[in-house]
Amino acid sequence: MTEISTPHASEETTDEALSPAFVRSVVDAVDRGDKAQARELVLPLRSADTAELLELLRSDERRDLVEMLGSDLNPEVLSELDESVRDHVMELLDPKDIAAALTEMDSDDAVYLLEDMDEAEQREILDQLPASERAALEQSLDYPEYSAGRLMQRELVAVPPFWDVGQTLDYLREAEELPHEFYEIFVVDAGHKPIGTVPLSRVTRSKRPVKISEIMETEQTLIPVAMDQEEVALQFTKYDLISAAVVDDDGRLAGVITVDDIVEVISDEAAEDIRLLAGVGEEAISDTVLQTSRSRVPWLAVNLVTAVIAASVIALFDAAIEKMVALAVLMPIVASMGGNAGTQTMTVTVRALATRDLVHFNARRTILREMLVGLLNGLIFAGLLGGIGGLIFQNAWLGGVLAAAMMINLVVASLTGILVPLGLDKLGADPAVSSPVFVTTTTDVVGFFAFLGLAAVILFY
Repeated sequence: MTEISTPHASEETTDEALSPAFVRSVVDAVDRGDKAQARELVLPLRSADTAELLELLRSDERRDLVEMLGSDLNPEVLSELDESVRDHVMELLDPKDIAAALTEMDSDDAVYLLEDMDEAEQREILDQLPASERAALEQSLDYPEYSAGRLMQRELVAVPPFWDVGQTLDYLREAEELPHEFYEIFVVDAGHKPIGTVPLSRVTRSKRPVKISEIMETEQTLIPVAMDQEEVALQFTKYDLISAAVVDDDGRLAGVITVDDIVEVISDEAAEDIRLLAGVGEEAISDTVLQTSRSRVPWLAVNLVTAVIAASVIALFDAAIEKMVALAVLMPIVASMGGNAGTQTMTVTVRALATRDLVHFNARRTILREMLVGLLNGLIFAGLLGGIGGLIFQNAWLGGVLAAAMMINLVVASLTGILVPLGLDKLGADPAVSSPVFVTTTTDVVGFFAFLGLAAVILFY
């Protein structure tokens, strides 16, 4: 097993870090078994760059590089790794070394490493930690996944309001158990409940005799431990927060969440929505062929079902298609345009729901706007495609049918694109997961039915 040590005091990234040439030079050194060269190239990298490098390598190259770095592998790298890569790297490490690394990390990073392990692995590592650190991590792991309790960092600075600036500065200089970085000081009462905050810059610029109560800000945003991390991110965005206190059910100060963690949450949530809209789940670029296939197959199966439904609509009008082959040529255009229009509306709606820009108050207005957008776009493309279709096939009635079907499907697509996510959100389901199936099926079915149905009525009867 490979050992890991505490972080390096100095981490400087060269200008060529992670350029294609640099990555190739690392891979060549690993393939040659040139340990000295590999260490010379990788050890100066920052933790995030080292993590990104490990994610770019094949599993065998990653294993060899981790072994070459040995005890100089920075523990902070583990908290920067993508989940699947992180699990692979941690398999190469001894549990005692992982436990030692956890003691050097902030509590939120330590929880991130532990939370996806099975219970036996967690216990093996936790049992090797000091009692106080073990108890704190166990309490954090008891909070719901993706909650503020899991996200928060327990290391913080809290002082009573009756301290003066001098006492506070002396405490900051002398206390050993303080976070590596912090942006504000929390002011707490006798019950350890937050009553205000003081920006660190204000403390350093105030005279020593000034009381903390005189310079603290009483207006603050308190985050309940059970709040979902997506809601926490919205609070940070709305109020332009740098950090925020997390309180337990009794209102006592439990931890702090800082903006660097929120940036990751926002990035992860946005990436998750994109993946779910495309039906690829929690897939990562570092996943194996089997993992990737397993992630995509269920959604492809769902799409197969929706395709069968759309095909059954076409089958209802097989006689009409046999009489006029042009119908088979034109009907995919109507369905495709509707699908694209529905996807546009759905994507905007899902994101607006996630950011709370679309709420009950403005839902009706937004629905009306999307219906009018669908109507306007329908008029534009109905006139365009109807005219072109009529000219190409020398049939004005066919052009009229194409125009009418296009109009109907674009209006329906716009309404479906907003009503489906709104309805799913109202029911408590994740709109990003289920909306694409409903929207695609609706636009395909309505597109085929409107075009072929109108053609059967107008052109053949």
